[in-house]
Amino acid sequence: MAEGRENWGTKLGLILAMAGNAIGLGNFWRFPYQAAKNGGGAFMIPYFAALIILGIPIMYVEWMQGRYGGKYGHGTVGCMVYLQSKERTSHTTAAILGSLAGMLVFSVVSLVNAYYTQIIGWTLGYSYLSLTGGYMDKAKSTGEVFVNYIQTPGLSITFWVIALFLLGLALTRGVQKGIEAWAKVMMPSLYVLGFILIIRALTLGTPVNPDWSPLKGLDYLWSPHWNELSWQSALAAAGQIFFTLSLGMGIIQNYASYLKPDDDIVLSATATVFLNEFAEVILGGSIAIPIAYTFLGMDGIKSGVGLSFIALPNVFRMMPAGQIFGAFWFLILFFAGFTSAIAMYNYLIALLEEDLNIPRRIGSWLIFALYIIIGLPVALEPVLTKTAELVFLTELDNWVGSYFLVVVGLLEVFVVGWLFGEKKSLEEINRGSYWKISSAFFNIMIKWITPLAIAILLVFSTRSYINDGYFRWVPSFVEKMPNLVPWVQGARLLLFAILIIGFIEAYTTIQKKYGPGAAAQKAYKA
Repeated sequence: MAEGRENWGTKLGLILAMAGNAIGLGNFWRFPYQAAKNGGGAFMIPYFAALIILGIPIMYVEWMQGRYGGKYGHGTVGCMVYLQSKERTSHTTAAILGSLAGMLVFSVVSLVNAYYTQIIGWTLGYSYLSLTGGYMDKAKSTGEVFVNYIQTPGLSITFWVIALFLLGLALTRGVQKGIEAWAKVMMPSLYVLGFILIIRALTLGTPVNPDWSPLKGLDYLWSPHWNELSWQSALAAAGQIFFTLSLGMGIIQNYASYLKPDDDIVLSATATVFLNEFAEVILGGSIAIPIAYTFLGMDGIKSGVGLSFIALPNVFRMMPAGQIFGAFWFLILFFAGFTSAIAMYNYLIALLEEDLNIPRRIGSWLIFALYIIIGLPVALEPVLTKTAELVFLTELDNWVGSYFLVVVGLLEVFVVGWLFGEKKSLEEINRGSYWKISSAFFNIMIKWITPLAIAILLVFSTRSYINDGYFRWVPSFVEKMPNLVPWVQGARLLLFAILIIGFIEAYTTIQKKYGPGAAAQKAYKA
């Protein structure tokens, strides 16, 4: 461990923080509608296959990269990839690989949080609306309520800024007193509220239609509808695994960089995966889908991104004590989103601390200002355009929230499997671990099957992006809405600027620390 570098206070705090990092809006907001619209049980088959082939191997890789980088005082991915690439390549090649990884991860943690914190703000605002009865008036549809919410700056922007402020405040206190302390409160609260809602969901009966019931909702999720199995459902499932486990974002490596040299990463990484899957499949799948199916039938559970903010509020209107259960649901979403956003926020603070020597307290508020600047277009688009299309958010999510994650994952497993190598990788992964990763697992999964599976996923994703017109200057999804085209192009310009800044920052840092004559190079060789 680099001298003076923070570390986790307790094993429980570490696992809860890592689980909080992984358990986010993807578990309770994204998973239910992805599973429903991709065939329920037909989605779960490739989902569990992707968990085994992609999720678990990459999780071990990222934990190992993080602890390895932490030994040299690094909490960001660029330098970690450089150090491991340097084992079998030249300084120049390793610096380019590290800079590409650093660039992509910088764009992810900057731009995903630009819209992710908006959604966290919505969950906080809807917790308030639940308690105050803000969407209980049946004279307005819940769709109208949601559109009014995102078009009203006094609501949407206020709760977004509150959420960002709480994140900044938490992170001024560091790893143990900030991240770990919040995780110890929010994660148990999330599980308690989740179990309360599961019990309520499964005891609803059939108040609307005799053919609609909670158990039939669960049956749709778990029965393998083979006729609905498709490449689309397989790609959606693989993408969900990346999103839900926070893979390819650099934030697992960032948290793992605060580990002690002999902390058990195999057991901790495995525990993180299973805590996340329990939250996603058992809690997320057993709350939203049964409740929506009971009151709204099949159309309700297939309502896409509106499941949480439009379909379920319609249910809470009809449920006894719906205001209380609605508040519980949106607080679960808030806690889940907050514990993931705090990890992305901390990555950028670590970058300022380690690369520019900016103290954490100052860095925390600088990142707060950055997120305000790059997040304002997401918040202002519905206000200024008077629509609810959210194309600025959609365009960012298409690239940084879906595509770049997979590219980063491929780069990571290539570097570990082929450049860092079997011997050093296994030595690093297994140090201090009760369970050991075998040579066979490394050579079969990490070196071959996982990267090949990611490559196939990228090929089909790219083909899908081309077919859907995402590579055109005017993408297909906005060509019939000319007033919204500038918002998509603005999102692309922002993305391009962030990529350039990310590459320059990563490359400059690597050269400064590991270029010819750099002091860090001497420490690394030692």
